[in-house]
Amino acid sequence: MTIDDGTADVYTLLRKKFELKTAVYVNTFNVFQQFKSLMHEMDDQYRSTYRKDNQQVPFEFRDKSEFELELKFGSDILIFMMHTNVFEFSRDHEVMKTPYIRENLIRSYCGIINIYNFLADSFKYNRVNDIGYLIGRVFVNREMHYFIEGKREIGMLYNNFATSVINRDAVLLILESAIRYTVNFDLLTPPYDTVKEVSVLDMQTTLDNMKLQTGKRLGFKFQADKEDMQY
Repeated sequence: MTIDDGTADVYTLLRKKFELKTAVYVNTFNVFQQFKSLMHEMDDQYRSTYRKDNQQVPFEFRDKSEFELELKFGSDILIFMMHTNVFEFSRDHEVMKTPYIRENLIRSYCGIINIYNFLADSFKYNRVNDIGYLIGRVFVNREMHYFIEGKREIGMLYNNFATSVINRDAVLLILESAIRYTVNFDLLTPPYDTVKEVSVLDMQTTLDNMKLQTGKRLGFKFQADKEDMQY
């Protein structure tokens, strides 16, 4: 059996798709590095500005791994995680209906940076059953265009995929908005009926491993994503 033109086309397709996904990955990774650099700068600035502050309100950046960053402030933690894969949007997604994507479908391939909010005490006391929340995710394509799906302030940032090009200023705005949203996203008392019964095992378990879940909105219903998420 010889290599015919059909097989050669398969090789060409493979190479083109790999080159596309590699370009998207590199762009997303570079944006992730900008998040890292800005978090480090904010940490240094905060320490310099409030080094004599007796209240010692924490603001700490940790470079957890190549694809995970952690920013702790007050009683909260934001975790930024870059997915190592490249994704295309489903045909039903609103982005796919825009002229920007219809003109060139390769623009729909994006890398993703997820932003999660957790309570700092959940990690401090190893409360493995506590709940964190995805408060936003940043999509970056081959042309360095981006848009954001997110809660309130975060989702209201530049959501015009056709014109929004990500740069240092945009990354800083995303970071600041994520912090503002988190600070205003308060811990609510869970409904009485959800916590009125406790097992003997739960009571015997140490505080560090207590199975009673804690989350900012645990037991309460969020607004539907279609109401609270911006595109």
